[in-house]
Amino acid sequence: MKLSALHQSYLNRRSSNFRGLSGDSSADGSMKSQASVFWLVLHGLCCLVSLVLGFRFSRLVFFLLFSPSTTTNLYSMPFRQAVEASVFQLSTEAANQVLPVNTTTPRVVVGRHGIRIRPWPHPDPVEVMKAHRIIERVQREQRAQFGVKAPRTLIAVTPTYVRTFQTLHMTGVMHSLMLVPYDLVWIVVEAGGVTNETTSLIAKSGLRNIHVGFNERMPNSWADRHRLEAKMRLHALKIIREEKLDGIVIFVDDSNMHSMELFDEIQNVKWIGALSVGILAHSNSAEESSFSLAWKEADNSVIPVQGPACNSSNRLIGWHTFNSLPFLEKSATHIDDRGIILPRKLEWAGFVLNSRLLWKDFTDKPMWMKDLDLFDGVDDMESPLLLLNDASVVEPLGRCGLQVMIWWLRVEARSDSKFPPGWVIDPPLEITVPSKHTQWPDAPPELPMSDKIVDAQGETLAVKRPGKTRRSRSKHDARNKRKHESRNAEVDISEKQTKQN
Repeated sequence: MKLSALHQSYLNRRSSNFRGLSGDSSADGSMKSQASVFWLVLHGLCCLVSLVLGFRFSRLVFFLLFSPSTTTNLYSMPFRQAVEASVFQLSTEAANQVLPVNTTTPRVVVGRHGIRIRPWPHPDPVEVMKAHRIIERVQREQRAQFGVKAPRTLIAVTPTYVRTFQTLHMTGVMHSLMLVPYDLVWIVVEAGGVTNETTSLIAKSGLRNIHVGFNERMPNSWADRHRLEAKMRLHALKIIREEKLDGIVIFVDDSNMHSMELFDEIQNVKWIGALSVGILAHSNSAEESSFSLAWKEADNSVIPVQGPACNSSNRLIGWHTFNSLPFLEKSATHIDDRGIILPRKLEWAGFVLNSRLLWKDFTDKPMWMKDLDLFDGVDDMESPLLLLNDASVVEPLGRCGLQVMIWWLRVEARSDSKFPPGWVIDPPLEITVPSKHTQWPDAPPELPMSDKIVDAQGETLAVKRPGKTRRSRSKHDARNKRKHESRNAEVDISEKQTKQN
C-alpha cells in the first residue's frame, strides 16, 4: 500500500510539472518572438544611421547612449571600471594636447576617419622637403630590397664636338646620366681638342668625368664622321684600360635617347651584351613622297630596329639589322644635304661590355677577347663585334632583344650655321622689329574739360561741361540720308515719265 501511494504521488507531481513547463514554454516563445522582432527593427535602424554617419553604428552604442544607467549593466564592475579609466585617460590627454584649428579647410570623411584637404602647393617648404626625403628613403629601400643587390659602376663613353646642336644634345644626355642611381664615370672624347664650351657643359652635371681631346677634327660627311667616332670610342677604351676602371662600359652618343630602365638592365651582363636599338630615320627634305616610297619598297617593320635575334629558348642565333639599301640613293652624304640620315649596320650604342675585358693583366680574361693594341692602325671599326674572336658569346639583354630602350637619332644643323658660343648672348640683342603694343600708353589720356566757379564762401567748384554725344549727329545723318533718298526717287520717277512720253 505504501509503495503504491508513493508511486501515485510521484506520477501526480510529474504530470503537474509537465503542465507547468508547457505553459512556460509558450510564454517564452511569445517573448522570444517579440525580442527577435525588436532586435530586427533595431538592426535596421542602426543600418540607416550607419549610412547617414558614414561609419558602423553598433547596437551596443545605441544601448549605451539611450538606455538608463540604472538598468544597464552590460559588463562586470572591474571591467567597466577599467574601461572608464582608460576613456578618462584618453580624454585628458586629448584635452591637454593643443591641436591647430583650421575652420576654412574642408574635410572629406572616408570610412571612420576624416581626410583634411591641404592647399597646393604646400605652404610650408620645410614639410615639403621632409616629404621628399621620405620618398627618397623609401625608393632607396625598395632598390636595396628588390633591385640590383651589388650594382657595378657604369662607365659612359660619349664622342662629341662643338657645333650648333651640341648644347641641345649634351644637355639631354647629361640629365639622363644625372638620374642614374648608380656610381657613374662619364668619359667625353672631343674631336678637335678640349674646348671651354664642352667643359662648361660637363661641369654643370656634377658627375665624375674624364674629358679628353682628340687630335682630328670632325669631318663634314656622314661616313667619315662614323669612322672618326669609332676611333674616338676606341681611344676611350684605351683610357679605361690604362686607368683600370672597373665597371660596365656603355656607349652613350650625345644625340641618342635612353630609357632609365636601360641602366638597370645592363647590370645583368657578365662579359659583353647586346640590346635592341630603335632607328629613328628621317628626311630633312620637304619632299616626303620619295621617302615614303622608299620606305614601302624596303622590307622593314613599322619602327626599324637593329639588335640581337633569339630563338624560342632565348639563345642568340643572329642579328636583326636595318635594311638601308632602298635609301642609299636618297640618303644624305654630307651634313648639309637634304636626305635620309642612315645608321651603320650595327651601332655601338647597342653594346655593353665588362671593363675587365680591356685590362692587360686580368687573369680571368676570356680567350675570345682580342687586345686593343691590334686595332691601332685600323681605319674603321663598325661595331664592338670586331673585338671578339667568337660573336656567339654575346649575351642578349632586354628580354632577348624584345624591349627597345635606346633610340638612335641624328639631327644636325648646317655646318656653316652661326650660333653664340655656349649659347650665351653677349652683347645684348639689337632691336630688329620695334614693339608697337606695350603696357604703357604713348600719350596720357585726355582729361575732361571743366570750368571753375567760385561760390559765396570762396571755394572753387568744378563744373564739367557735358560732352558732345553722337546722338544728335546720328539723327542729323539719318535725316540727310532720307532727303537724299527721296531726291533720288524723284529723279528716277521723272526720268521714267520722260522716257514714256
